[in-house]
Amino acid sequence: MAIIGSKNMKELVWTVTSAKMKNTVVVTVETVKKDPIYKKRFVVKKKYYAHNEDDSIAEWSSVKIRQHKPISKLKRWIVVK
Repeated sequence: MAIIGSKNMKELVWTVTSAKMKNTVVVTVETVKKDPIYKKRFVVKKKYYAHNEDDSIAEWSSVKIRQHKPISKLKRWIVVK
């Protein structure tokens, strides 16, 4: 998480898993969590839909995304290179 200006906004750096839509990329974030009782580790995956003005980003490239006001039904992030 990064502080930008006077606002507390989240930023993530991960890889693009899909760039097939127009002006949209899908970024999948994987985090490792641990079960509190059994102490087993497991991977939790979450998809973020991010707005991308230029369509020059290819799949499996690393991007930085920042939280933004809602752009559409699923998009709440924008791509910051």
